[in-house]
Amino acid sequence: MQYVMSDLHGCYEEYMQALKEINFTDDDILYVDGDVLDRGPEPIRILQDMMMRTNVYPLLGNHEFMALQVLRKLGVEITDESIAALQEEDLEAFRNWMNDGGETTVRQFCACSEDEREMILEYLEEFSLIEETEAGGREYVIVHAGLEPFDPDKDLQDYDLIACIFWSPDPDQRYYEDRIVISGHTPTLAFPEPLKGKVIEKNGHVLIDCGCVFGGSLAVYCLDNGQVTYIPAKKGRR
Repeated sequence: MQYVMSDLHGCYEEYMQALKEINFTDDDILYVDGDVLDRGPEPIRILQDMMMRTNVYPLLGNHEFMALQVLRKLGVEITDESIAALQEEDLEAFRNWMNDGGETTVRQFCACSEDEREMILEYLEEFSLIEETEAGGREYVIVHAGLEPFDPDKDLQDYDLIACIFWSPDPDQRYYEDRIVISGHTPTLAFPEPLKGKVIEKNGHVLIDCGCVFGGSLAVYCLDNGQVTYIPAKKGRR
């Protein structure tokens, strides 16, 4: 079976519970559609688990992008001196990342050994921007945010990186007639009832970020049959 989840944001306990609930095995495939990092309590621990699984395919989210902008320039050793050596544009990127929940990731990254930090950076740099797959007789395009500006004849590799990870997906827009687009990025907690906090399927588009780190759920969408598994956020998630 093939599955997809997104916007884990450090919710390690919910991630592990999700794998248990779907009985995830080495014969299955899991796409993680961006934003593993930041905000929640254990982002690095999730990454380390994903790194050990050859059947987990990670996609780039805006939070991984922000982290990589900073971490590679700081090097694997983050010190007051390395931060002070950043250029102004790098400092701005660092501040933006911290304001968007990056502090937890930095703290846990620094707690790793130098070799572990290098392995994590190399793994993050391998995250794909867009994935295509077929399951259950349906074709899917998986991207963290949106395919904007959309053109059905445009090659997927020609879409702009920033649009693919920062632009909010539009559930009112039909992208393809013959392919289904899977997106995260925008928590469905922002939608009115009865869509609030649920996976939204509309116009050949599936939005799967159900806002776990904000007190919603971690959703796992099965590409083979469209079945959704919800893992409620642990009590205390804001």
